Amino acid sequence: MDRDEGARRLMKPLAVLGRYKYVLLVAALGAALLLWPTAAGTAAEKAQAAEETKPASLRETEEAMERILGKISGVGQVDVMLTLQSGRELVLAEDTTLRYSGSAQAPSDYQRSAETVTSPSGVVVTQERCPQYRGALVVCDGGGNDAVRLQVVSAVSSLTGLGADRVTVVKRQSGGTQS
Repeated sequence: MDRDEGARRLMKPLAVLGRYKYVLLVAALGAALLLWPTAAGTAAEKAQAAEETKPASLRETEEAMERILGKISGVGQVDVMLTLQSGRELVLAEDTTLRYSGSAQAPSDYQRSAETVTSPSGVVVTQERCPQYRGALVVCDGGGNDAVRLQVVSAVSSLTGLGADRVTVVKRQSGGTQS
């Protein structure tokens, strides 16, 4: 009987654990996440990582487009100029607080305050909006050929999201002075 009594004493704590197993599991996961190591590197490593993930600047985009458009048959030497409607935009996380006086259904006065959320590595970015282009000008050797113009307009439209009416393709000046 001593053996049965010992088994019952052992089962009692296990029954309590069984009843609260999900609560204990969530608590253990929370503790594990708090102890999880952060990606702490040198400032130079962080700056390099940010540079690698940063979208291309307008000039870099133009140069990349010049390289790829130059590979289209008949285009020849090419120069690209893009104009922006709006540049790259970062949306930062905010902690917003709303305070009001009076009833919740019909407040007589309210105050809203927002504070930018930061972490040890800097501000928290929730969204990154890509630049919106206003127009594009492409000057190329094959700009006088309708088939080449159509291919270039199609390619630029695909790369920038611009409509064909916002992309101009012209023939490069032959001879004369160039700057």
